[in-house]
Formats: sequence, structure tokens, C-alpha cells
Amino acid sequence: MRDNKLSTEVSRQYASAYDAHYTAKAIHKAFALYEHIIADHPDTREAGYSRSQVQNIVNAVVPKKKIMDSLLELARIHFDQDVKLGAESASA
Repeated sequence: MRDNKLSTEVSRQYASAYDAHYTAKAIHKAFALYEHIIADHPDTREAGYSRSQVQNIVNAVVPKKKIMDSLLELARIHFDQDVKLGAESASA
């Protein structure tokens, strides 16, 4: 019963975020609501939907070059961490 109640609550939260996003055009509010769903209920379908909506918002409001620059930097950081971990393993 608890899972059903949680599912209903998360569904309501997602509906509220979606309404803010597409009906009220309150993009910043919708973004915050989607973030909340992702953080509090990461394994739900609504979190998956929220991740997609966050990507939609980012693509709509952030210049494409800035998105690409951020993705490249994120990948560099990830690769640098892998290299450091590999070096630490080899010296151990």
C-alpha cells in the first residue's frame, strides 16, 4: 500500500511540474520541481520523465555552444579521474 501511495504522490508532483512547464510556462519553477523529483525519487518512472524534461529545458534555454563546452569539460574531468585512479593502482 505504501508503494501505491508513494507512486500517487510522485505522479502528482510530476503533474505539477509538467503543468508549470507547459501550461504556466514557469520554466524555472518547473526545473526546480523536476530536480526535486529526481533527487527524492530517483528510481521512479517520474524521475526518468523528469530527467527528460530537464534536458528539454536545458536545450531550450542554454546556448548550444555552452552545453557542448560543459559536456566536453565533464568528459575531461571524468577521463582525468580515470587516469589518476589507474596511476594509483599501478603504483600500489
